[in-house]
Amino acid sequence: MSNQSNYVAGVDIGGTNLRVGVVQGLQLVYEKRTHADFATLCKTHAPTIAWQKIIEITSHALKEAILAYPQITAVGIGFPGFIDPANGLVAQSPNLPGLRDVDLAQDLSSAIGLPVIVENDALAAAYGEFRLNKNEAESLIYLGLGTGVGGGLIHAGKPFSGQHGVAMEVGHIIIDPIEKNPQARLCGCGNYGCMEQYASASGVVVSYESASGKQASADAIANFAHAGDKHALQAYRLAGASLAQALAHILKVVDVPQVVIGGGMSQAWPLMQAAFEERLEADLIPVLRHKVSIKISDAGDQAGIIGAALLAEMSLA
Repeated sequence: MSNQSNYVAGVDIGGTNLRVGVVQGLQLVYEKRTHADFATLCKTHAPTIAWQKIIEITSHALKEAILAYPQITAVGIGFPGFIDPANGLVAQSPNLPGLRDVDLAQDLSSAIGLPVIVENDALAAAYGEFRLNKNEAESLIYLGLGTGVGGGLIHAGKPFSGQHGVAMEVGHIIIDPIEKNPQARLCGCGNYGCMEQYASASGVVVSYESASGKQASADAIANFAHAGDKHALQAYRLAGASLAQALAHILKVVDVPQVVIGGGMSQAWPLMQAAFEERLEADLIPVLRHKVSIKISDAGDQAGIIGAALLAEMSLA
């Protein structure tokens, strides 16, 4: 368990938001959120310029935390991309296009003067959920619904990233192959028909616009759905069914007792739940039906911050 005197910083970098926290033990003692549209930044700037701005914005936010808590000993970053376990480089980030083999740990460490470790954002959140759940299950899967859909696996109490750092990239499981549907959606990873193109917040936006001809944010679409808008309801039903379709296949391969669903879009879970449960029941191998606990995170989006911080603390041990 964590030494109560240790203060570590955790950072959750997303496509549209930057969250910085300070963790002592399992408690989040400081938190600041910044709107940082890194996805648009990467789409509208050359990679070198975008990367420089990402480092500037993130280091500025971290320096504020360090000023408030100078006892911080290390920083953990949850980043939306493929992290190469051999060298810690961000090999690629489908939702932050153009970034290739960038050294987030070294560049941030140079900027703030503290050790930095980098892990996939969903894996960091998975570890945060595992620790916050006080080890109810020794193994669990975390699914994070945000701009994309991330996945993390905790196996026998330890985060599992895989040989090449792409374990549990569940958002890129193809559920709508272009060979069967010429209209399958193009994903940032380069393939067509990936689950996150339907089950994420951005996927809901596309589904709604395709059906209604109108543009709106995922939050606004959720409000429309609660008011009975048929196109909004259908967009969220498709999201739930798509998530379940992929999860059923994952559970056939990784047999865990618990799945935790988090991320910003999990707040709209009631709009997805019925379609999710129906599709999961249909697609799961019969022996697994009713044997896997599906839990909606009660940590909000704090699990990613806490998990990243605890992974940084672990790296110092």
